[in-house]
Amino acid sequence: MLDQERSKKGNQAILVCPIAGSGHKEKISEFSELALSAGANILEVITTARKFPEPKFYIGSGNADMIAQKVEQLEADLVLVDVILSPVQQRNLEKLCQAQVLDRTSLILDIFSQRARSYEGMLQVELAQLKYLSTRLVRGWTHLERQKGGIGMRGPGETQLETDRRLVAIRVKKLNKRLDKVIKQREQGRNSRKQNGTKMIAFVGYTNAGKSTLFNRLTDAKVYAADQLFATLDPTVRKLPNIAGNEVVASDTVGFVRDLPHDLVAAFQATLKEAIEADLLIHVIDCNNPEQDEHINEVNSVLKQIKADKIPVIEVYNKIDLAHVSAKTKCDEKSLMSQCWLSAVTGEGIENLIKGIEERFNRTHVTKNIVLPAHLGKLRALFYHYDGIREEQFNQDNSWSLTIELPPETWNSLAARNDECGEFIHALL
Repeated sequence: MLDQERSKKGNQAILVCPIAGSGHKEKISEFSELALSAGANILEVITTARKFPEPKFYIGSGNADMIAQKVEQLEADLVLVDVILSPVQQRNLEKLCQAQVLDRTSLILDIFSQRARSYEGMLQVELAQLKYLSTRLVRGWTHLERQKGGIGMRGPGETQLETDRRLVAIRVKKLNKRLDKVIKQREQGRNSRKQNGTKMIAFVGYTNAGKSTLFNRLTDAKVYAADQLFATLDPTVRKLPNIAGNEVVASDTVGFVRDLPHDLVAAFQATLKEAIEADLLIHVIDCNNPEQDEHINEVNSVLKQIKADKIPVIEVYNKIDLAHVSAKTKCDEKSLMSQCWLSAVTGEGIENLIKGIEERFNRTHVTKNIVLPAHLGKLRALFYHYDGIREEQFNQDNSWSLTIELPPETWNSLAARNDECGEFIHALL
């Protein structure tokens, strides 16, 4: 029988891909890449037709028996399933197949645990793993089963299970405290950059779209970039040179993927905060991937989930050298660049993106030096509310000398106020 303490991890894997909907080849290819990224040696890929999950095995009893036979025949020690299994379904498949079973979430978490290098990244991965594990703690100790009748069978019930859950909860609480400290430190850095008038860009996109390669091209950084899923996990912030008129820093973020676990998104809030606080998002898209539209929707869904969907975006269609497309740009109704086609590897089209970033920052913020009378302290508070004060000096006559940087629409909304604050701004404009 399968040891209840879970079999030791091996890398001889059978992939199971329940098929539903379109894009079968691309989804199978992506899941195979995930498995390879985790270090699995793929023995066989099995597809099953399944529109609705079956409670016991998800894939149905017949398919489960067939997979168990394949495991025995190929001497596999790992079954990877491209869906999110319930704890019961995972345990049932493990018992039937006599092999370790990992669903899509488990596999992504395993990759993340291998790739995280920074203190922050490791904290985030461990937190996500513990949250996932907390739903799957079972009676993994045969000598601590529920109480039975008879001499010598009156054990302590599920005390060990309850202890495990309590220990996991304690550890999660400690990790959250440590991450809160990391988040506060990062916020201090971001606030300092904002006070100095530094603009912030965040690179977002589907995993393996080429974010890190483009990031390295623009910043001369040495961030690890490879043709594999989730090559980047740890956040990196670098100065972006060659942006005329502004000091700009850029942040490389973790890539998104289909069915990205919610707990993983929550755990990586410290990293994704760079996207939430950015002045501009660079959404990198692999234009050579036939699933690019679906990938765009997945990224937009996560951006909405983390409340970053209102931030201005430039969609960068990368890998034009592979798609045999020429470098070009498209603009929105305000004549600002909204789309750019380029190659991060060859550098073709990079200058267009730099010009687009310059235009957005130079045209979307207006800077004014003003002397604010003492009786308009309410307006000063509004400037702070909009995070617009770049320099401030208190004068002997109780006035303030301020350098204010705000988007035109914010200046206009302040000027439209029906009070003396609005009158002051209206006269200023």
